[in-house]
Amino acid sequence: MCGIVGYVGKQKASAILLEGLKRLEYRGYDSAGLAVEHDHKFEIAKKVGRVEILAKLAAQQRLSGTTGISHTRWATHGGVTDANAHPHVSSDGRFAIVHNGVIENYVGMRKFLIGKGYTFASETDTEALVNLIAYHYQKESARPDTSRFLESVRKTLHHVEGTYGIAVLCTDQPGEIVAARKGSPLILGVGDGEYILASDVAALISRTQNVVYLKDGEIVHITPKNFSITTLDLTDVSPVIDRVAWTVEDADLGRFAHFMEKEIFEQPAALENAMRGRFSEDQSSANFGGLNLTPADFRQIDRFQFCACGTAWHACLVAEHLIERFARVPVEVDYSSEFRYRNAPLYSNTLFFVISQSGETIDTLAALREARRKGYKVMAICNVVGSTIAREADGGIYQHAGPEIGVASTKAFTSQILIAAMFALYVARMRDMSFSDGVQYVQALKQAPDLVRKALEQAPRIKEIAKRYARHRDFLFLGRLSLFPLALEGALKLKEISYIHAEGYPAAEMKHGPIALISETCPTVFFAPKGEIFNKVVSSVQQIKARKGKTIVIATEGCEFPPGLADEIITIPDCHEAVLPIVAAVPVQLLSYYIAAELGRDVDKPRNLAKSVTVE
Repeated sequence: MCGIVGYVGKQKASAILLEGLKRLEYRGYDSAGLAVEHDHKFEIAKKVGRVEILAKLAAQQRLSGTTGISHTRWATHGGVTDANAHPHVSSDGRFAIVHNGVIENYVGMRKFLIGKGYTFASETDTEALVNLIAYHYQKESARPDTSRFLESVRKTLHHVEGTYGIAVLCTDQPGEIVAARKGSPLILGVGDGEYILASDVAALISRTQNVVYLKDGEIVHITPKNFSITTLDLTDVSPVIDRVAWTVEDADLGRFAHFMEKEIFEQPAALENAMRGRFSEDQSSANFGGLNLTPADFRQIDRFQFCACGTAWHACLVAEHLIERFARVPVEVDYSSEFRYRNAPLYSNTLFFVISQSGETIDTLAALREARRKGYKVMAICNVVGSTIAREADGGIYQHAGPEIGVASTKAFTSQILIAAMFALYVARMRDMSFSDGVQYVQALKQAPDLVRKALEQAPRIKEIAKRYARHRDFLFLGRLSLFPLALEGALKLKEISYIHAEGYPAAEMKHGPIALISETCPTVFFAPKGEIFNKVVSSVQQIKARKGKTIVIATEGCEFPPGLADEIITIPDCHEAVLPIVAAVPVQLLSYYIAAELGRDVDKPRNLAKSVTVE
């Protein structure tokens, strides 16, 4: 979950490292640090707090080297202290390291190294790793200097249990970085006479758009003139240089106060990008070129299994409803973190889907690998080209939503729902959905961007509602059918960025326990779409009002809500059932955002959270 940036080139490293860290701060912001190699010594600056604090410290120290590594931390082993901040230096002073991941056997490594005379200054697992590199380097004294550094890292990693993305400096090999990955992303940017290493392309795009995505078990050795990639078992790897499709402007705030606000308002464009080129010529179905399965293959599938975490899991729940409703195929949804441990019985003709915005979510990657180990095909829905999940899946669908910087997912979530709706159509048309129904469905999906634009026009009103309710400490979110997952998502958004306790439930379940929470200080947010369940929702609102609870109702146009029953009504466009969850997401995203902003929260970097969860 931490952010890593490394640089080898001719320019002053510290400025480039700090710029990269600022773009990666959403990956972790407990502390930050950097190490620059200069004249066979390390110049190190690290400090608890945000990157801006580190930048001031680095300016005072006037770091001057042209090779360096840096890190922004999301704490795992050890508290949030200056000593635990990265980089860490071996006790002999010869190596510096930054690390993303968890070394599970670090206790035994540490005990062994203490017995060999190595000392420790932090509580981290990472320090055991850098000292073990120093230990193997000492043992490799007979090896030529040109390979001694690389081989010391390689031998160390053979002893590691757990996950890592690392970048290492050595005072004996100036101008060089050795980096490796297993379970934590690392990307090499190939620039003009320089190389930039990072855990996310956001840190690279201001310098280059040419990148090499490292795979698990690969080690890259970077020198001022070139780079080489090998595996842990000494196999040479021929690098494939890809080109990043988006630019630095895509990751800038522009006129917005926060990235979350920007990304909420980018949703119409993200939806348009998700649909582009993905409808059949007769406009009656969807096309997905990356699934690598024929229509005949899909006819053999009688069940879908979805796995994801967090917001993506809520998108899976919407997918379950849409696929079962329109394609009439059973769907199971699992938390990725639970799937690989509970050993559930699986049906033979099942197709797996995993959803992850980053394509690096460690639990979802593990679920993918477990499903493939059991012999199942796995499809991926993700937003990052070249990500680990995208590479390891048997096929998949890219979201093309553009970079999502805010920790709380917004445009990626609605993009995932849209793709789920398109996939439901794709399967339904292979089975029993008629041509005319397919055409109607496609027309409805194409309206989604404009419907979301119309929903966004409610922003000023929602902002006023947020001001009135920002000081409440508990919220309930209630919805039915495809809007129950939106109730869960609305509650999650409020918790994530405002730190207000919130719960999401199916509206009919209110009477089975949650109604005990109702009071004047616990507002309830209802989804009340026009249709067969509208009167049921009205009845639930009446039960809340009878107990003096405050109600905020999100209703579709044309609903005749009893006058005076709801304290607040937010109106969204009436739309097709497949599009409704996308449009309904907008008001709860805005409500959560404006409440958090009213409370002065750090919206894009909420406490204890990070954007990409790459550790268990």
